[in-house]
Formats: sequence, structure tokens, C-alpha cells
Amino acid sequence: MAAAAAGSDVVTIRLPSPSEDDPLRHDKKKILESRKLPCLFPLPLSSSAADACKLLDQMIHAARVAHMDELELYFAGDDGYGPFSTRNELESLNLLLKIINTLLVTANDRAKGVLQVLEDEIVVRLRSVGLTDNDQMVLQTQNHDTEDSLLKWGEHHGVKSKLQISFFEGAGRGMVASENIGVGDIALEIPESLIISEKLLCQSDMFLALKDLNSITTETMLLLWSMRERHTPSSKFRMFFETLPSNFNTGLSFGIDALAALEGTLLFDELMQARQHLHQQYDELCPVLCTKFPEIFKQDIFTWDNFLWACELWYSNSMMVVLSSGKLTTCLIPVAGLMNHSVSPHILNYGRIDQATKSLKFPLSRPCEAGSQCFLSYGKHSGSHLITFYGFLPREDNPYDVIPLDLDTSIDEEDGTDQPVSTSLTTHMVRGTWLSRSEGPPMYGLPQPLLSHLRATLNCDHDESLPEADIKENDRMVLETLISIFTPMLEGLGDADDYNRESVSWDVALALSYKDLKRRIISSIVTSCTSGLAMLDS
Repeated sequence: MAAAAAGSDVVTIRLPSPSEDDPLRHDKKKILESRKLPCLFPLPLSSSAADACKLLDQMIHAARVAHMDELELYFAGDDGYGPFSTRNELESLNLLLKIINTLLVTANDRAKGVLQVLEDEIVVRLRSVGLTDNDQMVLQTQNHDTEDSLLKWGEHHGVKSKLQISFFEGAGRGMVASENIGVGDIALEIPESLIISEKLLCQSDMFLALKDLNSITTETMLLLWSMRERHTPSSKFRMFFETLPSNFNTGLSFGIDALAALEGTLLFDELMQARQHLHQQYDELCPVLCTKFPEIFKQDIFTWDNFLWACELWYSNSMMVVLSSGKLTTCLIPVAGLMNHSVSPHILNYGRIDQATKSLKFPLSRPCEAGSQCFLSYGKHSGSHLITFYGFLPREDNPYDVIPLDLDTSIDEEDGTDQPVSTSLTTHMVRGTWLSRSEGPPMYGLPQPLLSHLRATLNCDHDESLPEADIKENDRMVLETLISIFTPMLEGLGDADDYNRESVSWDVALALSYKDLKRRIISSIVTSCTSGLAMLDS
């Protein structure tokens, strides 16, 4: 728990230490110690604005480490002090803002002056996060009376919103701020009574028919419930279902041509497995239910097409919410599902019902100006996951777009030297080297755990006590090995100009965009290795 102690001449700002429950606690503590970053920061009340901001830099560095996830730890290496990702930066700055705001409540006049300097600077930095978002989506002039009706329906049932619906080229529907919304302000508030969850399911006759089936999950029951509710004219949620698209256009609906374009990629395998699983689930459930409970499960409603539609609805629109009962469950949130995802979201932390208001609130983690699109985070997902379950690729660089490597990691576990060759992770991966700040030796824009693994495997550790010629020769072996791994991958993706992009269908276009992304990542690896070899030869 963050806390602070105030004295006559100094205020001490305490950042929370890595939690005992954090599986990455050991790695984080190691980084904090190696970079001499404390959790206690004494701030003299006489500090100038410049000195206060210097101390803030140190606090931000420590907060970034505290909020690192597995991927950020893997790719951090010797990457200074960050920022490591937009998510990490927003988490870190919002933690510090919360601590400073808490201190301001009880601070004396002298302390308030220097604390206000910190608060103002944090807000300035939050404003600088994701400034290019609005340039990436162009507003479309399109009739949205149907969507406006949904908002009015929501407001009638208690929804409070500072957002309105707009359409964007290439992204469809989204929500823009109807006024300036600051950090911590609530952009959207949904009453718990309007949330579609298992509570509604348990009140239906369908639940009585399904509850004794051993193999069925609550999520699958909700999916079946939504198939029927969509076609129930008297449903309380009729307006919500009527405003949903007739086709969600996710990867689960890819046609033969799109799948053919993806053949040989990991996404192809993921889509085929997911589709096979859904077909099997439908075949095992719906025909039997239609026969056993024909009044509840009508054959004309419980078709394969409607089942797939409901699957895509729940995959692309559901959220995990802690209800007022304290139970974490999968829910549909009318209106909130209209917000688009971004790697640089405005809304990052949500998902718990406010016990006082019995509503789900969506507070901003960074400011959103009137007329700007307000983005939500769907989670830390790769492009392949977003295509499969949501039907899009992020327009920004996504730090979670990685390529896993099928390497023998036994060397990581058996290595007995003092210098470990990996973190607590046991797998290796790469991502676009444009995300790295370490272009030259010994990193060459590549992740340190992967390089350490290869150096140990090839018995060519980067030992600075060795003669320079030996170090260069060892690095050359590693870089040449990586080129031998990634060049065939690049060739296997084929030529980017194999298709006439202007005439292809939506699914083929999305499949080709995914291949372009993989091609760009792998090309960056090969280019970085080739550049590294040139450095060694110079």
C-alpha cells in the first residue's frame, strides 16, 4: 500500500514494493537494485520545480519496473529506464498521480506547493501519451440513428455518458468525447442492472434445462441464452441486440481464400483449431438440445450460423467484471462495446462494480479532448488474437506482436555459470527490432535472453575479458545463426505483391495485413543481424 510521511522540511513519497504475490517479484527487485531505484523518495519542500521533476523521473523509473509484465521483462535487457510500453507508462503515471493526490488532501501549504508541481507535471506527461491516435482514424459522415437510439435506451435505463457515437474509416463504429474529459473522470457509467451476466441466465427457463448438463460452462449457457434473446421481441435487451452487426467479420468467419493466404502461418493453425473446436461444440450441443427441449431450443434459431454469430459476439464484446456479489464473471456491457481498442487507450482499468453506486465505471487513465475518439484497452493481445476474436489489427506498433521460437531451452536450466542465460522465463521470442533502443553490440536490437541462450548453446559467451577479435567472432556466430533461422521464415511468407489488394474481400485483406506484419517483423530481425555483421567487419 502506498503511503507517505510528512515532516516540517520534507515529504517522503513511498511507492509500493513488488507484491509478494507477484510471480515476477524477484526479477523486478533485481532490476530495482541494479539500477539503485528505491521505493522511498524524500522530497524537500524547498525544492525548485526543476529539482522536483528530477526526483519525479526517478519515481517514474521505479514505477515502470513495478508495473512490468513478462513480455516487458523479457525485452527490457539493458534498455535503460523505459518507457517500456504505453500500458506500462499509463499504469506508472496513474499510480504516482494517485499517490500525489492522496498526499495533497492532508498536506500543509508548503508541501502543497511542491506536490502541485509534481501533479501538474504528471498530467502533462499523461497528455503526451498516444498523441497520434486521432491522426490514424478518419471520421466518416454516416447515419447513426440506430446507434443513437441505443444510447437513448441506455440513458433511459440509467447509463451516464460523456461519449457519443461516430463512424471511422476502416474501423466502423467508435465513441468520441462529447466534452473534455480529464484523468480520473468517468467517461461512461453502466448500471449493474443493465449488464448481461449469469444472473440473468439463472432467472430464465433455459437455465433449468441446462443446469444439469455436466460438460457445459456458464459462458456456453450465456452464449445459448443470447441466441434466443436476440430473437425475442419482448426482451429487455431488444434494442441492444438490434444494434449489433449482422456479421462481426472476425477471423472465425474467414473464407477459403483468406485461409489459403494464411497457410503456413501460426494464425492459420490457430484459426483452424478454433473453428474445429466451435464446430465440435455446436454438433455436441445444439441438435441434442433442440430434440430434448424443442420449446426452448427452436431449430430455426439454434442453427450453426446463429451459433457462430453468438460466439463472435461474446469473443469480441464480452468483458470480465467483478459483480457486486464479488464474483468475477464474463459479461456483455451494452454501449461500452462500441468503444474501439488501442495500444494507447484512454481507459485502461475497469471491470469492478462500484459498491456504492452499483454501477460499472470507465475512468480515464489519460485525458481525452472533446471530439477525440475515446479508446478502451481490450487487453494485452497479439495481432493474431485480435484478428481471430475481434477482426482487426491495431494501427499502432503493438509490443505484444511477438514470434515465439521453438528452441531447445534445456541449456537455460542446466547452465551452471554465475551469469544466468535467461530470466525466469523458459521460452524465447522476437518482435520488431524497431521497438528496441539497443541497435549496436552486444544487443544488436535483439532480446538479451535470446542472445544469452544462443551464446551459451554455441559456447561463445560475450565475455568482455576476451580479446576483441574473439568477442567479434562469437557475436558473428550468433548473428549468422539467427539469419539462418529467420531467412527461411521470410522466404516462406512469399512476396507481398502476390495479390491485387484493391479487389480482395475483407477477410483476404486482413489476412494479407497479418502477413505484412509478420514479414515486417522478420525482415527487421534479418536486417538487424546483417547490420550487426557489418559493424563487426568495420
